[in-house]
Amino acid sequence: MPHTQKKTSDVRIATIEPKILYYGTPVLLLNTLNEDETVNISPISSSWALGDYIVLGLGTSSKAYDNLMRHPECVLNIPDPSLWKHVEQLAPFTGKDPVPAFKQALGFTCAKDKYAVSGLTPIPSEAVRPSRILECPLQIEAEAVNIRLPEYADFFAVIETKAVRVHAHEDILIRENHVDPAKWSPLIYNFRHYFALGDFLGKTFRSET
Repeated sequence: MPHTQKKTSDVRIATIEPKILYYGTPVLLLNTLNEDETVNISPISSSWALGDYIVLGLGTSSKAYDNLMRHPECVLNIPDPSLWKHVEQLAPFTGKDPVPAFKQALGFTCAKDKYAVSGLTPIPSEAVRPSRILECPLQIEAEAVNIRLPEYADFFAVIETKAVRVHAHEDILIRENHVDPAKWSPLIYNFRHYFALGDFLGKTFRSET
């Protein structure tokens, strides 16, 4: 069937003012090192990658931000949709003690042992000190190479990280160094709801698989 382009008159558009703009981005579980060498796990959904660099957006009131300012190593654990309940178990907790007042008002409480809260399993990293999360199919050990506070906002920081080692569950690989897109699906945070990827539509001309 030939493609039929929509007419301008067929499209109705509204101007809206959403509270958040999480329009569908992968969830990351960011592991950072606490002062006592334990590990804090922070669910985040503000990130993008270019080459070996992954840029994160973190609130400056978060424990992850404090930890990275003190120790620049981290692990970006990427869960699949089956882990969404573990992610949500982490959601109402912060590693900050005392809990910032605005987070208290939103219902956050402090939890020191994020592994216990989430039911996830730590495994040692190879190139950085924070541990990895066993259950996450992709685990990226990284170093924060630049932390920037934007002039236009004081409540979040832009964290530029460089991947130093990448681990993947073997059952999502199509061959060495290639993740099979048919077997791998990131957990998507879509306007504060959790989703998996939809049906396969096609591939870019640069795909090697």
